[in-house]
Amino acid sequence: MIVEFAPAKLNLSLRVVGRRADGHHLLDSLVAFADIGDTLAVAPGDATALSVDGPFAAALGDTLDNLALRAAQAFGAAGGAAIRLTKNLPVASGIGGGSADAAATLRALGRLHGRLPEPARLARIARDLGADVPVCLAGMPAWMSGTGEILEPAGPLPEAGVLLANPGIAVATRQVFAARGGPFSTPARFAIPGDAAGLARALTGTSNDLAEPATALAPAIGEVLAALESLPGALIARMSGSGATCFALFADRAGAKTAETALRAGAPPGWWIAAGGWHKPPEAAVVGPRGGC
Repeated sequence: MIVEFAPAKLNLSLRVVGRRADGHHLLDSLVAFADIGDTLAVAPGDATALSVDGPFAAALGDTLDNLALRAAQAFGAAGGAAIRLTKNLPVASGIGGGSADAAATLRALGRLHGRLPEPARLARIARDLGADVPVCLAGMPAWMSGTGEILEPAGPLPEAGVLLANPGIAVATRQVFAARGGPFSTPARFAIPGDAAGLARALTGTSNDLAEPATALAPAIGEVLAALESLPGALIARMSGSGATCFALFADRAGAKTAETALRAGAPPGWWIAAGGWHKPPEAAVVGPRGGC
């Protein structure tokens, strides 16, 4: 059995910089990964099938359209694979859970069969599965642009603690983009600072352009952000992706864990809360300037 971790994806910044003729939005985002996530276990089987357990298993609904199963089918290896997904991340929550699961499935099948598809085909599979799958497949801090297919290494992030919180609601990405108004942004990139406080200061010159429309659709997001911002030691609080999960950065993991205890003591019932640090990327991950993984 091959086990792969599917870490939560965090958009530390997310700028909407344009829109293609086909309606797809163009983004510029600094993406990082927390050591909080789902787990994929893959073993040889008579047919390719997916089973799901974990605290958010019921929220997934029909597993036949699950991204992990679609990733296994697109991988196209001879024989079948028994896939077990332990769903620890909330569904439709802006932290790339389904995309991370698909990427972990591709990595696990590659290990199981001793090979991955050739790079161009692997990149195509990832793009076809979803906009966040390429960066999740790479699994390391990256500047993501285009519609998600162009990746550039961001370099290692400084040590930091991460606290995630979700008000227990799902937000539809399509609705958030539709609710967004105003002009497009310009990219706001920077050299990665050497400590968490410097990273937080650099991030204040960026934004998540989807936070305002998402909060208009789901006002509870504003409550989560306010709660995170009020925690002792919080360096910055921001929504990830199209929401509703938000995060706060701290100087270290211990600070995030202390803040987690404080947040749980005052949070309304139904909030999902988890603390950790950065996920260590897989050693074999490679991010090319045009999105090759």
